[in-house]
Amino acid sequence: MRIISLLPSTTEIVFALGAGDELAGVTIECDFPPEARTRRVVSRTTMPPGLTPSEIDAYVTARMNAGEELYVLDQEAFREIDPELVLTQDLCAVCALDATEVDAAMAQLGCRGRVLTVDPGSLDEVIDSLGVIGAAIGREREASELIGDLRDRLARVAGSVSERPRPRVAMVEWTDPPFDAGHWVPDLVVAAGGIPVIGAARRPSVAITWHDVATARPELIVIAPCGYGLDGAITLAEKAIATEGFPADVPVWAIDADAVVVRPGPRVVDGVEALAGILHPDVMPPRPDLVALVRP
Repeated sequence: MRIISLLPSTTEIVFALGAGDELAGVTIECDFPPEARTRRVVSRTTMPPGLTPSEIDAYVTARMNAGEELYVLDQEAFREIDPELVLTQDLCAVCALDATEVDAAMAQLGCRGRVLTVDPGSLDEVIDSLGVIGAAIGREREASELIGDLRDRLARVAGSVSERPRPRVAMVEWTDPPFDAGHWVPDLVVAAGGIPVIGAARRPSVAITWHDVATARPELIVIAPCGYGLDGAITLAEKAIATEGFPADVPVWAIDADAVVVRPGPRVVDGVEALAGILHPDVMPPRPDLVALVRP
């Protein structure tokens, strides 16, 4: 099967299910596993490199208000690959081309493959999406085994934290301006043994203020900026702490958001384990490869 993935998360899933050899096209942002970088890039962002978070927010807002695209397809690459399956989403216009645009491009190019949208809104739906993709690519057994392993790991975390106090956690997905974390991210906090005090499952992230964060009375803040790894999250957390109105006297952590929080793939379970290590370090092992304490 010739597969094109227009999402980093679905690229991860295809590889995790053992079908990496069938993946013919990816986006410029598909970077895990590293082998994904060897695939042909068929979708690129229109955003200039090197922008600050506030500049990124302004660029995205301006493009969306003008009805302009944030991503462009390499139509020649699409035509040459002639995919049998294209994996995309309708969940977030900032993350990738939506299915409507992909359908139109496929029709224009004469490609007759299937377009499959993957739009999980909760942690359960993220895990279930592995089965949906597994069925689409003929890897049902591999998907079933991976789903079973992920659910076993979640059950082990739940058993470890079940009798413990649940700290109040503010997950921040963007820092300038601040955004809360929606979709499946609040579920990660709950699964890790915490109480999410901003953001809500099954809805998009929304702009808030640091006053809103303070008013929510978190016991700790986790900076999980979409599009950034751990080093970038640490830098943005340090800048946010210096911002007027940032909550005082609350521990601040940074997490590798791209790896284990904002991409709805198998590694969100690593995110649950990493968060549990922050919230309940006496019963869950720490993950210094994924999280860092920025302000005690």
